[in-house]
Amino acid sequence: MREKQNFFTHFKFFSGAGTLFCAPGLRVVDSGAIPEEIMGGVRPLGDFYLNTLTQEQDIDWTFFSPAGAFDEKGERTGKFRLGKDDLIVDENGQSHISVQDYAVAMVDELEKPAHHKERFTIGY
Repeated sequence: MREKQNFFTHFKFFSGAGTLFCAPGLRVVDSGAIPEEIMGGVRPLGDFYLNTLTQEQDIDWTFFSPAGAFDEKGERTGKFRLGKDDLIVDENGQSHISVQDYAVAMVDELEKPAHHKERFTIGY
């Protein structure tokens, strides 16, 4: 068996919400919430996360899944919540985040890595 060569020490993935759980045992990708026309890109990346990345032991990795929707006109609030494997929803059951708050969390993770060999998510 050929030995792996590591050319980097940490690999960051900024992805979608498809592999998050939206109900016990049900992932967003299997819920019917994702339009079929983009499923060709969603499912392979989700499969890579679930079947490959979660098994990776030699590379320190982070997989950042956003909320279910981006509020492009939303303000930077700094009042978001972080989670692990469950879709974060607000008091109305909506999963969303402003682009500005998503960017803040992304830069925070790049500057001060807090997640190692795990996924995390964001939402209000």
